[in-house]
Amino acid sequence: MRWRRGTVIAAGRVWTGAVELEVRLDDGGRCVAIAYVDLVGRPEPGDVVLLNVGALDLDLGTGGFALVVAVPDRLPPDTTAPGHLIKARYTPLQATVLGADEPASPHHAALRDATSIDAMPVVVADLHSALPAVIAGVRLHAASARIAYLMTDGGALPVALSRTVAGLRDAGWIVGCISTGQSFGGDLEAVSVHSGLLAARHVLRADVVVVTQGPGNLGTDTRWGFSGVAAGEAVNAAAVLGGRAVAALRVSQAEPRDRHRGISHHSLTAYGSVALTPADVVIPLLPGDFGAEIRAAAQQLGERHRLVDVGIGGLDAALRGCPVPLSTMGRGLDDDPAAFLASAAAGRHAAGLLAAT
Repeated sequence: MRWRRGTVIAAGRVWTGAVELEVRLDDGGRCVAIAYVDLVGRPEPGDVVLLNVGALDLDLGTGGFALVVAVPDRLPPDTTAPGHLIKARYTPLQATVLGADEPASPHHAALRDATSIDAMPVVVADLHSALPAVIAGVRLHAASARIAYLMTDGGALPVALSRTVAGLRDAGWIVGCISTGQSFGGDLEAVSVHSGLLAARHVLRADVVVVTQGPGNLGTDTRWGFSGVAAGEAVNAAAVLGGRAVAALRVSQAEPRDRHRGISHHSLTAYGSVALTPADVVIPLLPGDFGAEIRAAAQQLGERHRLVDVGIGGLDAALRGCPVPLSTMGRGLDDDPAAFLASAAAGRHAAGLLAAT
């Protein structure tokens, strides 16, 4: 860890579970820091704070800021809430939460013997930025559908980092967020993707679940070394529990890196090699040569999966009605429309599955 000490100058943006701070460092520099209030309390101007500046020093995109580790002169009170699930296990920052699936939970009885999610559509995507786009596609045709978000632990671990989740919840676009694995801070906590899907169905009464990692994405420019591999594993989990997996393709027309232009190699590897059970792979019917390129590249997934052509008419307007900003890899809807249209098309297909049942 790269430690710094500083003093809070001012508080900035606030959203569910987090506050953004301006901090003057002891060495005279300044930085932006984020405090997760459920872990460290709510720092105020004048408070001394201890910071982890590792991601800031690395100039990371999604996580390029300092994180408040402690407010040493004003510690928050001990929690008295029940729970024995430890997240961020065996690190100095491990936190105890109540799992929906543990015996002390009021939902334990509902989940203890649950084995099925009753053919519920489970839309799986690689990047967190797909989340609002998928939901926009669902809501265009099923406005009253109960949509839950299941966050895996491939990206950020704290749900509170995501202003997208906070905004979708405030707008009533999701009925709740389930944080699984080592991720934490959702409306429900779960040990695994499997128990998280069961909690979405049997506790939140969701009609549709969207599964993605949290903000951020780790890749190494190798075939297997990327956090989105978990998208294929989520397809398998949905099948094991009797769900209907819908695979959203990671698509880009603006990406400068060859491996992510067109259909990203992340989607081709996760769905083509990691997912061992069939999913509905949604092919957005994009116009022109680029659309033809996408359709041709997707054919390699047809041996294992069901390829589903989905039109994009009306999806642009639905995306522009999102209550949260749309951004993927620093690009908005007008910069890379294909990225968001592909995700929205997957949501449209999930809505169609609801209508068919």
